[in-house]
Amino acid sequence: MDKKFFNIIASGSTATIFLYGDIGDSSYYDVRSMDISRELKEAESAYKKIDVRINSNGGEVYAGIAIFNALRNSNADIHIYVDGIAASMASVIALCGKPVQMSKYARLMLHSVSGGCYGTKGDLKEVIEQIESLEGSLCDMYARKTGMTADEIRTAYFDGKDHYLNANEALSAGFIDGIYDAEPVPEDSTPEQIYQIFNNRLHKPQIKNQMNIEDLRKRPLFKDAATDDDVLRIVGHLETEAGKVPGLSQQVTDLNTRLKVFEDKAKADADAAKKNLLDAAEADGRINAQTRPVYQALLDKDLENGTAALNAIPAKKRVVNHLNNGGTPTAGAWEKRQEEIRNQLKK
Repeated sequence: MDKKFFNIIASGSTATIFLYGDIGDSSYYDVRSMDISRELKEAESAYKKIDVRINSNGGEVYAGIAIFNALRNSNADIHIYVDGIAASMASVIALCGKPVQMSKYARLMLHSVSGGCYGTKGDLKEVIEQIESLEGSLCDMYARKTGMTADEIRTAYFDGKDHYLNANEALSAGFIDGIYDAEPVPEDSTPEQIYQIFNNRLHKPQIKNQMNIEDLRKRPLFKDAATDDDVLRIVGHLETEAGKVPGLSQQVTDLNTRLKVFEDKAKADADAAKKNLLDAAEADGRINAQTRPVYQALLDKDLENGTAALNAIPAKKRVVNHLNNGGTPTAGAWEKRQEEIRNQLKK
């Protein structure tokens, strides 16, 4: 068999296909319907027995339905194993009609279909109709395996909540055919922890590396890599650069802290300068308590123009400074009269 299919591990007369990761048809998904269908056909031609092992949080409904149909319609002797978690669309694939067993530490999760769109109320209505139609199809798929009716499935599991079943619960409800032992995991593990534990246990074969190298060569950074060694050399350089990230991240944090200190001081200085301008303007009568907030807002918005506006206002001096004889800046009439009164009182 062509070794390029990285989801397959072969041993003797048995091939194992791993449905580990999220399901979808875009390039960034781990489990793609086209890959699985092609690998399944390749495995059928070379091996008598095919094991399908699942550890997936689910993903796109239509991609999952394609995988479901590929497995259900296969003529191969297929056994399905839920190693970690079969959630959402992955739980449908697990129950495609072939014998299925769960690890006693695994989880099965069923819930309503989710989706959305941005558009008119007609667009939203159409999405709702599609979701309801898909839920009807999924209920039929679950019902075929369990013996429950589609309405019973909908009432029990399509109520907007996530329903996690352990192996015993899944067996009692008819979702699986048996329970197999696996290396123990902590009893209090969450579904997310179980997913990670089984993902970490999967030892990817060398053929996965070969597949990755072919994918890497399609990326701009590797366009000049003529051999696998060239690719690995670039990857090694990237790993070295990635190792610098924690130190650089700490430097960025330190610099941001220092920048914050400077920014806070600059703001405090600017606020003090604006206060001094307003205090001086209020002291010489250019503004008062009522108009001060207006000029405060102007300074906050545009310091330069706000300062110019304040400086353009003429100062209003006290009346006594203008009541003088001949405009002399020494003693005004009011001040002279006060001095005369004081002199008379001394006599």
